[in-house]
Amino acid sequence: MPLHVPAAPAPALRSVLTALGSPTAVREARPAALRAHQGPLSADHPLPVHVLDGIGRTGAPPRTRLVGWRFLVVGGGRPVAAAEARLTPDGWAFAHFCGGPYVTATEQALHQAESLTAWYQPRLLSVPELYMLTLWLHHDTASDGTSGLPAAGDLLVPLAPAPPGIAAHLPQRVADLLPRLSDRLAPPPLLGTTA
Repeated sequence: MPLHVPAAPAPALRSVLTALGSPTAVREARPAALRAHQGPLSADHPLPVHVLDGIGRTGAPPRTRLVGWRFLVVGGGRPVAAAEARLTPDGWAFAHFCGGPYVTATEQALHQAESLTAWYQPRLLSVPELYMLTLWLHHDTASDGTSGLPAAGDLLVPLAPAPPGIAAHLPQRVADLLPRLSDRLAPPPLLGTTA
């Protein structure tokens, strides 16, 4: 089933394309796969990147906040890197290139999601405290991708490498996975108390 991918802000896409087109526009070293690639590159599969906050705090509902848009950088028909744009006080700006396992894991998770029977809007959801990135399949396909909370029926697909005890590339309902993540982030009980 096709995914409803929200349109990335045009300035975010332009900033990524400028960084791709100019070797001097970016101060940091490019990922090895991006440096080694010969031929044209494109910025495809734009996904809003949200950070999940507050899941380890007792009594506080989790929150998400949009932190950027990530694009898969495709060359020769396959992803070779990712590029991210961030919102700054002056508007959207190129942030950085990414390499490593999350690039191919994102592509794999998107292919998995396309085979599902329900319609979803794909997003990326980061859980920094666990060094975890998931493909968030949100139920509200009409959303612009910039806001919203994970709903109980939404799916999360942990990308590889996932934290120990969390199966990578296994779609899980938010209602099932978030409590497990909360338990991992909850402070340990004080000495002398019982849980």
